[in-house]
This record gives sequence, C-alpha cells and structure tokens, in this order.
Amino acid sequence: MTTNASTRTDHGYGRTLTQKGALVFGVVFLIVGIAGFIPGLTMDMGSMMAAGNDSNAQLLGLFQVSVLHNIVHLLFGIVGLIAARSFGFSRQYLLVGGIIYAVLFIYGLFTAGMASAANFVPLNSADNVLHLILAVAMIILGIVLPRAGARTAR
Repeated sequence: MTTNASTRTDHGYGRTLTQKGALVFGVVFLIVGIAGFIPGLTMDMGSMMAAGNDSNAQLLGLFQVSVLHNIVHLLFGIVGLIAARSFGFSRQYLLVGGIIYAVLFIYGLFTAGMASAANFVPLNSADNVLHLILAVAMIILGIVLPRAGARTAR
C-alpha cells in the first residue's frame, strides 16, 4: 500500500518535509520573539512600548518592535511548533501564515513608518520587506513541500 504525504496523519515532529518546514518556522519565530526582549539584541529597549508607532526599540537595530510585535512572533512560533506535529496542520500553518504575512506586507505599504494610530504593531520599512519575504517563502513551502514529500513517499 502506497502512502501519499497529503493523506498522512503522522503525529510527531519532523515526520514529513512539511512538518519540518513548520517546525523550522516555529523555532525561528520563537527565537525572534524572545530576542525582541533582550537588551543588546534590541536597541533602545527603554523606548519599547506595549504597542504603537511610539516604540523606538529595534531588533538588531533594524526592525521596529514593541511588546505586541514580540508577542505576535512568540505566538506564531508556538503555533508553528504545535502545527509541526501533524502534516495537515503544518501545511495550513505555512499557507495561512504566508497569507497573513502577505496581508501584513500590504498593510505595511500604507502604514510602515507612519506616526499614526493605524501603525499599531509597529512596522517600519525593514519589517515590511521581511514580511514580503516571509509571505513568499511560507506560501511556496506550503505548496512545494507536500508535493516533494509525496514524491519521496512513493
């Protein structure tokens, strides 16, 4: 009996390429979320706000962050780790996460760097470019990894 990767109900980390992809993104998001609270990795920590464009803290001196922004990364990381336990959830995590980051990119086109209530996350140009890269990578991996896994399962 041949097993198709798209019909798998494997539970456990790293059983399929798709699960490995979700696991990698989950770990990276957790690291980024934690790093956003570490002085030295995040510049101007004293200016970090709960939310809003008034937060001048910058992860690696480049990406504008706030407590809310860091918590979003932590939540994306936790969901990624949970998703990595099943093939279907991993695929959904990559696709839906990619779509969410595409929406954030579009939102950032209008709000990045603005001193307005609309920029509540906050976002700057570097965040926006990273969100585009994440959107493309997650969507492509959500499409390609299940197919690659199906080929290797044959």
